Amino acid sequence: MANTDINWIEFLDPYTQAVSELKLKLRNLRKEFLDKNLHSPIEFVTGRVKTEDSIKEKMKRRFITTELLEQDMQDIAGIRIQCQFVEDIYEVAKLLHDREDMQVIEERDYIANSKPSGYRSYHVVIEYPIQTSQGQKQILAEIQIRTLAMNFWSTIEHSLNYKYRGDFPQNINERLKRAAEASFMLDEEMSKIREEIQDAQQYFTDNKQQYTNNQSEKD
Repeated sequence: MANTDINWIEFLDPYTQAVSELKLKLRNLRKEFLDKNLHSPIEFVTGRVKTEDSIKEKMKRRFITTELLEQDMQDIAGIRIQCQFVEDIYEVAKLLHDREDMQVIEERDYIANSKPSGYRSYHVVIEYPIQTSQGQKQILAEIQIRTLAMNFWSTIEHSLNYKYRGDFPQNINERLKRAAEASFMLDEEMSKIREEIQDAQQYFTDNKQQYTNNQSEKD
């Protein structure tokens, strides 16, 4: 059973620090691509730390003891990366592997092997070092990488989960599965014209920069 004798502020502080640092680093990674006038595989980066109530509920549901909490609950610190294309997801995963400031310790590909519900995403669990007043502390964090379409479906499914607590009516369940397939078909179609989309985006960026430069010269 979950032991509630935990100083939650002290316990969650390193996770809050990890999420803040990871968001900053990954957003800077996106900026590096854009500054070089390259397509960034990263479109958006968000993050959150599980709340005390959410941790307690999961400890009870998964029979996680206090002693094993830090190693058995891998998503206390959560980062979400949204990409334009499915191909970007795997490029981001490779970028995470190549970094020296974190270590990938587990991966779950729910794109190649979607869940029965239709859920698709790429999960990476990393070990990330945090510097604290007590010295260095290794934090586990889960990074979810998905397309914009996958994220839209997942957000809706997550909202419905709060209402039905996972026990969806059959008609809702079937509609969600159809929506998941439609979402994946959209991603597949976008991948087929990915080069054309990226060329158009680059054309827009170049023209916007040229307009900005012309306006600066006039000023």
